[in-house]
Amino acid sequence: MELKLIEEQSLFLKSLETQGKSFNTVKNYKADLNCFNEFLGSKQKNLKFKTFTMTQVNEYSQFLEEKYGSPNSIRRRVQALRLFFDYLILKGAFPDNPMKKMPVAPKVLDLPKPTPFTQITKFYQKLQEEFKGAKTSLGSCVAARNLIVFHLIYGAGLKVSDVAQLPMSAVLKDKDGYRILVQHPKRDPYSIPLPKLFNKDFKVYKELYQAEMKLESLDFDALLFNANPYRMISGGLSPRGVELLFEEWRRKLKIEMTAKSLRQSCIFKWLNQKINQTTIKEWLGVAPNYTLELYTGLIEKKPQDFVFSEMEAVHDS
Repeated sequence: MELKLIEEQSLFLKSLETQGKSFNTVKNYKADLNCFNEFLGSKQKNLKFKTFTMTQVNEYSQFLEEKYGSPNSIRRRVQALRLFFDYLILKGAFPDNPMKKMPVAPKVLDLPKPTPFTQITKFYQKLQEEFKGAKTSLGSCVAARNLIVFHLIYGAGLKVSDVAQLPMSAVLKDKDGYRILVQHPKRDPYSIPLPKLFNKDFKVYKELYQAEMKLESLDFDALLFNANPYRMISGGLSPRGVELLFEEWRRKLKIEMTAKSLRQSCIFKWLNQKINQTTIKEWLGVAPNYTLELYTGLIEKKPQDFVFSEMEAVHDS
């Protein structure tokens, strides 16, 4: 029986969702597989195949090199297809993984592009203005939530996927402040200190959040929540929901800021604070062999361009 490619790809993507992969991760895999579909479509009329020969592997390699100039773009698409073939092998739908025969260039690390500190301060001040100008209790709660999102990324360096489903219990009291507890299925839990300004913003947010849930007869355990202009919808805020917030902020403020660029700014902030690199890697949740050389190299070349500090220093001035 001939293998139906599109159907199998859909099942593969659903399996990634079941494994807990983020919305953006699954979306990227889909885009990478569509690139393969485009290649097959240029070779045959339908998207069905029984075998994928070494000749086709070489042709696909050439197709990628002509379509993409970046080695990283090619690597990502090859890796997505490798995982898809591994999935087919586990199902018994394919005999081997032909993509393992395709050589790829080593991964090239892109230079960090942090959000400039002047834009970060402008952003934080805008969030405060939105909170003060909110006209409804729900509006105040949403604005307070957005301040917490800011602290989790710039204050604690969390990824969007980590921010998304944090429980309220992940905020741990620590001496004069708080820490945020991060738990992954395949790693030991770890916690990251939050800046002092989080204390005040979190106290206000928690009171508003609990009051709004009581008003709407809801009871969420999540630290964040999803809402429309009229009511709370659900506990938690999906990775896509966080990304949409940043899209909205970029339009409003006319700045090139993403969750990733804000997180990179946090890394520069920690380096400026002379925090041990081993500790920074622990907080980022990366392997010990992960290197911060791209960050330290930029600081060494242009230290004046990569000065970042906590918001309370600006807030108190």
